[in-house]
Amino acid sequence: MNIKITGSGSYIPDTIEKNDAFHQHQFLNTDGSVINHPNELIIEKFKAITGIAERRYAKPHLNSSDLGFFAAECAIADAKIDPETLDYIIVAHNFGDVKHSTIQSDVLPSLAARIKHSLRIKNPKCIAYDILFGCPGWIEGVIQAQAFIKAGMAKRCLVIGSETLSRVVDKHDRDSMIFSDGAGATIIEATNDEGGILAHETASFTYDEAYFLYFGNSNNQALDKDTRYIKMDGRKIYEFALTNVPKAMQSCLDASGVDIKDVKKIFIHQANEKMDEAILKRFYRLYRTEIPEHIMPMSIQTLGNSSVATVPTLFDLVKNNKLENHSLNKGDVIIFASVGAGMHINAIVYKY
Repeated sequence: MNIKITGSGSYIPDTIEKNDAFHQHQFLNTDGSVINHPNELIIEKFKAITGIAERRYAKPHLNSSDLGFFAAECAIADAKIDPETLDYIIVAHNFGDVKHSTIQSDVLPSLAARIKHSLRIKNPKCIAYDILFGCPGWIEGVIQAQAFIKAGMAKRCLVIGSETLSRVVDKHDRDSMIFSDGAGATIIEATNDEGGILAHETASFTYDEAYFLYFGNSNNQALDKDTRYIKMDGRKIYEFALTNVPKAMQSCLDASGVDIKDVKKIFIHQANEKMDEAILKRFYRLYRTEIPEHIMPMSIQTLGNSSVATVPTLFDLVKNNKLENHSLNKGDVIIFASVGAGMHINAIVYKY
C-alpha cells in the first residue's frame, strides 16, 4: 500500500491587485512615524526583495471557506471520486472566514464543516476539522492524512489550504503588500500504484521564535488599539528560515533514501522570492551539489503569498502544465517544504 495524491485542485481569485495600487497608501514605521521615502521607491525595493509584482484578492462576497470549497470541487473531480467516500476533510487556514470590510475571524462552525456542508456530503463518518499551523498547514494536513491512512482509520482524505489574508492586513504596513488570497486542495488516499509519500519531517520552534509572526496594532497609532492585524518580524523570519528549512529538507530527503540528484522539483512555500532562492542554495550546499535548472517553480510573482494555499496551488499549476518550464512526469521525486507562524517547519519527499 502506498499513500498518494490522486487529485488536486486550486482556486485563484480573479481580482488582480498590482503594485501600482499601493502608490497612494500611507506607509508608516512601526512607531507610527512617516517613512522618509516616496512610495514608488518603497514599492520598487519591495519587488526587488519579494519578487511580487501583483497578487490576487477574493471578491467581496466570497470567504475563505468558499475558496476552499471551489478548490475541493476541482480536486474531487480530478480524482474522479464520490465525495461520500471521504473519511476526513482537513482544512488548513489561519484566520477562518473574515467577511469583506471587517477584521473579525469567524470559525464557528469550522471551515471544514462549512466546506463539507457546501459539498453536500451526507456521510456523518466523514470527519471534518481545521488545523492551525501557520503557512505549513497544508503540508501538515497531508502528513496527518497519511497517519490516519497508515493507522487504518481512513482510506481517503481531502486536505485543503485556504486563506484570505488581504482582509487581515494593516494598510499602513509595508508588509501588507506581500499577502494575498487563494486555495489549494488535494485528495490523499491509499493506492497500489507505485510512489507516494516517501518521508516527512516536522518541527516546531517556540522557545524564542513563537512570536516572529503575531497579531498586533496598526502602524497608524491613531487607529483603534483593539483592532489587530497580521504582523511579522521579517528579518528574524528570514534568518530563521535560512538556518532551519534546508536542514529539515535534508533530514527528510536522507530519511527517504533518495539521492539529491534524483530530485526533480522542489515546491517551497511562496513567502519571499529571495528567501526561497537562498533556502534552495543552502539546501544544495549541504550536499555540495550544483542547483539544477528549473528545479524550483515559483508563483509568488503573480499570486503573492497566500499562506497555506501557496504550496498546493503551486503543485496544481505545475501538475496541469500551467507554469512555463515546469511539468511533472510519473516517477518524478519532488519535495514539499514550508515555514511559518509558530514557528513551524515541515517537508515531504514524494514520488509522483
